Amino acid sequence: MVSKSKVVFSLLGIFILVAGIATGISLAHEKDIEGSKDHPLISRFTGSVITHYEVKKFDEYVLPLGKLNEERKLSKSQRLEGKITRIQYKAPEDRSTFEIYRNYELALKSAGFEILFAGTERELGWRWTYQLYEDINPFSYEKTLTGAAGGEIQSEEDFRYLSAKLSRPEGDVYVTLCVSAGREQWPVTQLDVTEIQPMEKGLVKVNANALAREISRTGFVAIYGVYFGTGKAKIKPESESALKEIAKLLRQNPDLTLYVVGHTDNKGGFDYNMDLSKRRAEAVVKTLVSKYNINKERLHSYGVGFLAPTASNETEEGRAKNRRVELVKP
Repeated sequence: MVSKSKVVFSLLGIFILVAGIATGISLAHEKDIEGSKDHPLISRFTGSVITHYEVKKFDEYVLPLGKLNEERKLSKSQRLEGKITRIQYKAPEDRSTFEIYRNYELALKSAGFEILFAGTERELGWRWTYQLYEDINPFSYEKTLTGAAGGEIQSEEDFRYLSAKLSRPEGDVYVTLCVSAGREQWPVTQLDVTEIQPMEKGLVKVNANALAREISRTGFVAIYGVYFGTGKAKIKPESESALKEIAKLLRQNPDLTLYVVGHTDNKGGFDYNMDLSKRRAEAVVKTLVSKYNINKERLHSYGVGFLAPTASNETEEGRAKNRRVELVKP
């Protein structure tokens, strides 16, 4: 039996294909960037070619749900975690941003999506696309036809944007769509799809002996096996194996005292991240003391926010490396 969600998305693809079937063939000679393809749930506007493509099996995405405030920050948003697919299309020159946007909007609604937020340049303000794709959700430089992050989505004067959500048992799907005029008057469609799903765990193993060697060699060690919810300081259950090894390290080295230092990426303000990193470090110390019977005099918690990055905060890969807990020998 075919599932309802598969039927829904089959209709979604057909709707967009039929809606754009009458387009010209001015882009027929161009090809999609190597290694790219349409998202399996949502097709392209017919006649478009892919100029930017990136897929992350698990990443974070900030879903805009409000206008920019006076500080050029989102007044309302939702942080998502899951599989992220980002596709940019160069559309036929003789199609308007309005026509392309409206086809996608109608198709999404027909497929059961709820439109959460929408607007145009007149409603959302100048430099909305710059803030969204250069600061809030920056592109990587991978698989970009033009060689520049984000391809041609540069227009601040002619764009149409929406955020949408589809609820489904196997995990909600969020879509953000921005159709704008490109640098050379070609309409550009940016489609970002977030499929909510849990992160694959157990990819990083923490070993007490390895921790001891690294501390002996450098004076500190970074721990990536302690997990927290986004913006939270509560330790997730899947952190148990890492915490056990830290406790084992301390038991095997009874004279060892440690600074437990929390680190964050640069998402959010300075004070916010300083407080979050401190609370996370405190949570690790509290758990080691209460659950693993480690003497609290041997552990000292501190938070440094994003003041000591190990990688650039311009990419999610870099931000993931910066979100960590370090054990530092005095």
